[in-house]
Amino acid sequence: MIGEKKSLFSGMQATGNLTLGNYLGALRNWVTLNEEYECFYCVVDEHSITIRQDPAVLRKRARALLTLYIAAGLDPEKNCIYYQSHVSAHAELAWILNCFTYMGELNRMTQFKDKAAKHADNINAGLFTYPVLMAADILLFQADVVPVGIDQMQHLEITRDIAQRFNGIYGDVFTIPEAYLGKVGAKIMSLQDPTKKMSKSDENANASIYLMDDPDTVMRKCKRAVTDSEAQILYRDEQPGVKNLLDIYCACTGKTADEAVKEFDGKGYGELKTAVGESVVAVLKPLQDEVARLEKDKAYIDNAIKTNAEKANYAATKTLRKVQKKVGFPERIR
Repeated sequence: MIGEKKSLFSGMQATGNLTLGNYLGALRNWVTLNEEYECFYCVVDEHSITIRQDPAVLRKRARALLTLYIAAGLDPEKNCIYYQSHVSAHAELAWILNCFTYMGELNRMTQFKDKAAKHADNINAGLFTYPVLMAADILLFQADVVPVGIDQMQHLEITRDIAQRFNGIYGDVFTIPEAYLGKVGAKIMSLQDPTKKMSKSDENANASIYLMDDPDTVMRKCKRAVTDSEAQILYRDEQPGVKNLLDIYCACTGKTADEAVKEFDGKGYGELKTAVGESVVAVLKPLQDEVARLEKDKAYIDNAIKTNAEKANYAATKTLRKVQKKVGFPERIR
C-alpha cells in the first residue's frame, strides 16, 4: 500500500498491436479502478526486449500504447501511467530479487518454455529471469492487487514466493500481492481457432481484431470467423466459434448471453456475424477517434509522460531505498 488507498499494478507490452481481447478483457475494465485503488499502469518496454526489437518501432509502439491507455479513459492525473524504462528502480530491484530467486523456480515457468520454443535462436538470460523483473514491477509499488489472467497466475505466485522469502529474512518489507478478483472482462478467443485466446502475436491476420482496424477490416474478419455446420445459434461449449461471437457481441452491447441467443433465434450465422461486426465497430470508433485527437496533442502526451514518470519514480524509490538498506548497501550521502 502506497497511500491511503490500496495499490494496484498492471501493465502491457509495447509489442504488436492490441486486440479487441486486450481491450474487452482488461483495458476497458481498468478505467474505474482508480476510485478504489491507487493505480500504476506501466508500458512494460523493458520486458519487450527479451525478443529482438527494431528500436524505432519499439519507441513508436510504446508511445502508441501509452496514448491508447489515455484514450481508453485512464486519466493520467488520477492514474500513474508511465514507461517502465523511465523508472530505473525496476531494473535495480530486479537484480536484488534475482539473488532471492531459485533456478528451480524459474525452470518451472511454463511461459519461459513456450517462448524458448518459439525463439530457439535467442534463448537469453532475460527471457529466463523475466518473472523476476515482473516481481520487481509489482513489489516496487507495494501492490495489494494485480489484475492477471490465468496465463500470468504462475508469475504472480512466484512474485508472492519471492516477497515472502525476502520478508522472512528482513522483516515486513514487501506487501504480498493478491490477484485482482473484481470485475472480470470478457475472455475473447481467436476468430480462426476459438479454442485459443485472441492474441496480438497470432500469425493469421484474420484471427484477431486490432483496436485500430478500420470498419471494413472489422466486418471482413467477423464474416470470416470460424463457426460450425450445426446452423443454430446457441451459447454452449460444443459450439466454440458461435459462443465466442456471442461473447464478443455481449461484451460490446452489454447484453446477456440469454438475451443474445433469444435475439438471434431462427437467424443464420451470416446475420450473427454482421451484428457482431457492427457492435465491434460501434465500440472501437470512439476509441479510435480519441487516439487520433490525442496523437495531435503532442504537448499533452509529453507532459503526461514527464509528470507520471516523476510520480512513479517517487513511489518506486521509496521501496528501493528500503530494500537497499535491508540488504546492506551503503547509505547515500546527501
